[in-house]
Amino acid sequence: MTDLTLSSASPSSSTRAGVLLMLLSIMMFALNDVLGKWLVSTYSAPQLILIRSVAAVAVLLPFFWRSGWRKLVSVERPLLQALRALLCAVEATAFYYVVGHMPLADTITYWLAAPIYVAALSPLMLGEKVGWRRWTAILVGFAGVVVALEPSAASFTLPALVALAGSFAFTFTMIFARSLRGTPDTTLAFWQMAVAVVFSVVAIGIDPTGWIPVRPVDFGLLALLGVVAMSAHMLVNRSLKLADAATIVPLNYTMLVWGILLGWLFFGDVPRGAMLVGAVLIVASGLFIFFREQKLKQADRR
Repeated sequence: MTDLTLSSASPSSSTRAGVLLMLLSIMMFALNDVLGKWLVSTYSAPQLILIRSVAAVAVLLPFFWRSGWRKLVSVERPLLQALRALLCAVEATAFYYVVGHMPLADTITYWLAAPIYVAALSPLMLGEKVGWRRWTAILVGFAGVVVALEPSAASFTLPALVALAGSFAFTFTMIFARSLRGTPDTTLAFWQMAVAVVFSVVAIGIDPTGWIPVRPVDFGLLALLGVVAMSAHMLVNRSLKLADAATIVPLNYTMLVWGILLGWLFFGDVPRGAMLVGAVLIVASGLFIFFREQKLKQADRR
């Protein structure tokens, strides 16, 4: 019934629905990050990733039960799939480690720089041509990262370095996703979560002292992380089917607003001036790169 209603709606109604779904998904991601930051103060990042990923896999299994298991095992470029899933596990673990040591807005700022890294690496890894305008925006984005980092002997802490490594891991997952466009979203998500389970089990096995007995209430909250994240991803996919990417994708940057607001509300984090300036440069360059790519794609279609 819902699909019929949406498909028969006017373009403007469809776009509005897409925008609302995207904004809802961003709010869910932000609240998920707050919950993760709170939980990681008690439990280790691998422990959090393990329970979160098991819950997400449990949510995905009914989809394959209904559509058939062939979609799960017959995948294109399995080695690249495995590498992407491994990087996703590294990136997620890095994120939860960093958010446990840094303000939420700072952590989000590092991850928002990933599209800039993608643009910089696309000529080398994807064979895409990048003109001087986008190279200028890339340099501005790099400058924003440097400003937000505030380079000094004191600023190069382990969490800051892990944040940079995690954002680069996220960058490569985005690049590999472009090369795996033929793989259904549910299949990508399933293997991403399944590999995260294995990765976290190995990490816990290396350092079993990091395992802390989970209270029943916290177990439910840890599982909720996976369910909410999967639901938010599905909302993003649905929003992209209802509205153009040019309308939807820039809304991702509202995540920073949520990070600042929720970080202050729940944890008393006050944004640093350097972080705000760096964030503005990163968001501005990211938006320019995105809209420039959209313009070039439209020109190629003519």
